[in-house]
Amino acid sequence: QNEKSQLQNKVAAMKVLQSRLLERARRDREAELNALKGDGGNSWGSQMRSYVLHPYQMVKDLRTDYEVGSPDAVFDGDLDGFIDAGIRWRRQQGDR
Repeated sequence: QNEKSQLQNKVAAMKVLQSRLLERARRDREAELNALKGDGGNSWGSQMRSYVLHPYQMVKDLRTDYEVGSPDAVFDGDLDGFIDAGIRWRRQQGDR
């Protein structure tokens, strides 16, 4: 109750209520997004693979330690080994 008029107090109370509801909805959305993100650890600066093209050639998955010596094949789409290693790695993470 800030004003002398009941109508002005009602308007002010509705504004406060609306702001609280919007803040709660924002927090709920943020919590839902955080839950969807999981613990993958993906962020700027987190690197999943290392590509070495000189002086030798290698592509290495830094999570699973799976590596191949032909980056050209990886660039052409031969990712099956990385996918299999990633699936095994995720299953191991789920066991912990």
